[in-house]
Amino acid sequence: MITYTGDVASVATGRLEGFFEGWPASPAPSRRVAALAGADHAVLAFDGPQLVGFTTALTDGAMCAFIALLEVLPAYRGQGVGSELVRRITSSLEPIYTVSLCCDDELVPFYERLGMQRLAGMMRHDRSALA
Repeated sequence: MITYTGDVASVATGRLEGFFEGWPASPAPSRRVAALAGADHAVLAFDGPQLVGFTTALTDGAMCAFIALLEVLPAYRGQGVGSELVRRITSSLEPIYTVSLCCDDELVPFYERLGMQRLAGMMRHDRSALA
């Protein structure tokens, strides 16, 4: 049974192995923990003691929020864990006017099923910052 929590205090570097699969450059272990600890909002999914997914969001607390990360271990994908993480993080952000995120093209249908709309945007990647 999958359980969900917003408590990131127990997440250590070793619990974040297996995530960031498919990224062109995977964040260093210390960056992974820092991303969770520094988020304004986070939701974690556990199967017993094992961390199987998480999502984070940054917000100004009034108008805008950005879902920065959604990660689910490959063995748990397609089981509703990611959808539930998105539902829980967006619920924790209410009543924020705009919740946005960036995703690869193949993930657009997933987010559309959760009520999000495609939007044009711009970004800059600095892969050296992941070290």
